[in-house]
Formats: sequence, structure tokens, C-alpha cells
Amino acid sequence: MLQQIALSYDYLRRYADEKLMLDRVLAIVPNDTETQAARAWMEFESHADTRPLHQMIDSVRATNPALLPTIGDAWLVSTLAERDFDAATNVLKAFGENKPHLSSDNVPLTSLFVEGVIARMTKDDAKARSAFTAARTEQEKAVQAQPNFGPALCVLGLIDAGLGRKEEALREGQHAVELLSVEKDSLNGAALIKYLAIIAAWVGDKDLACEELATAIRYPGCLSYGHLKLLPFWDPLRGDPRFEKIVASLAPKQ
Repeated sequence: MLQQIALSYDYLRRYADEKLMLDRVLAIVPNDTETQAARAWMEFESHADTRPLHQMIDSVRATNPALLPTIGDAWLVSTLAERDFDAATNVLKAFGENKPHLSSDNVPLTSLFVEGVIARMTKDDAKARSAFTAARTEQEKAVQAQPNFGPALCVLGLIDAGLGRKEEALREGQHAVELLSVEKDSLNGAALIKYLAIIAAWVGDKDLACEELATAIRYPGCLSYGHLKLLPFWDPLRGDPRFEKIVASLAPKQ
């Protein structure tokens, strides 16, 4: 129950209250790895500080590596935030058949898509196109199996953005938001708006990207200061005054 309350505070970006709840959980189960990860994740989200998360993951790797798959998403995000792309590639291997997430929303990505992201960030255009092309073939099957499932279509939009297919990417991202609006699902609907902002940023439509991002942060959800400040998905918007204003609005207050 305390863990669920902490998660609600996380969505509300009430990090001081979340910290109190997680500390209460750790007083009961001090060795619970997932709660330890959540505590370190909170520092990443609230202060754009990856050090607690990195230290926690290093400890698990040294003492009980069998537990690493249970915190795979946090491990992947920390490597991307630190721009340690070799480590991120290695983390992907730990997922096996499981799909990575960037946060606790229900938008499962794919390992092939993340491979494309890593190649894109390392300026390996040929490898990025190869990974995104393979990811598209895989994701099209998922969309065909569930044509009205917004998260699947959203990921196809991200992949098409990576491939430079601007019109298709924007159409898929916008239709995904229509299929799963915030009125239907407040958490995952907001997540799809966030991903539409990323799609728009990747295809060069900064006006739409900043507009959608400004909408997304109005809702409780997984967007945070750490995500916007450190993750490479937002790199095309860095330096844009509208984006920097949004980042600053989520910065920790004195």
C-alpha cells in the first residue's frame, strides 16, 4: 500500500512526499531491490541526478546480479541519461523477450527501437536505419494485431520518426493520442502526448513538439525534470527557449 501511495506521489511530482513513503517502505523491507531502485529513481526524476541510481545498480550487479532484470528499465534509463551508450547496449541484452519502458506508463518499446536510438545518438546513421527498419517490420505486426491500441501505434510513429518518415510518423502519433485520450486514460493518455512531442521533435516540427510537451506536463504522469534534462530523446529541442522554459518549470525549487 505504501508503495502504491509513493507511486501516486511520483505521478503528481510530489517528490518530498514520495521520499517519505519510500523511506517507510524501506524501514519495513530494507533489502527490497525494487523499492531501493524507486528511491534512487526519484532522485533522478526530481534533481536530474543519476548518481544514486548508478550506485544502486552497481551494488546489485556486485551482490545479486540475478535481480538486475527486475530493475532493467531503471538501469536502461540511467545509461541513456549518462550517455553511456556501450552500457545501454549491454543492458538491452538483459531484457531478453521483455520489452523496455522509459517510465512506468504502459507504452512498451522494443529492443530494436532502442538499438536504433543508441545508433542515432552515436551518429551511426547506417546502423540506426538498419535497426529502425527492422523495428518497423516488427512493430507493424503489433499494430496489425491490435489496430486500435494507441501505445503500439505510438511506437510505430517513433520508429517512423527515426526513419525520417515525417508524414507517417506525425499521423501515427496523432492517431495514437486520439485512440487513447487523457479522458479515457489519464496516465497513459498523457504518455502518448509526450511521445507525440518526441516524434514532432525528431521530424523537425519544434512548434508542435513544444505545444504537445506543454500539454503533457499539465497532467500527472511520468514526465519529470530528470527526463527532460538528461535523456537524449529531447536533444533536438535543446536551446529552444520554449523547451528550456518547460524544463525550468520542473526544476527543483529552493
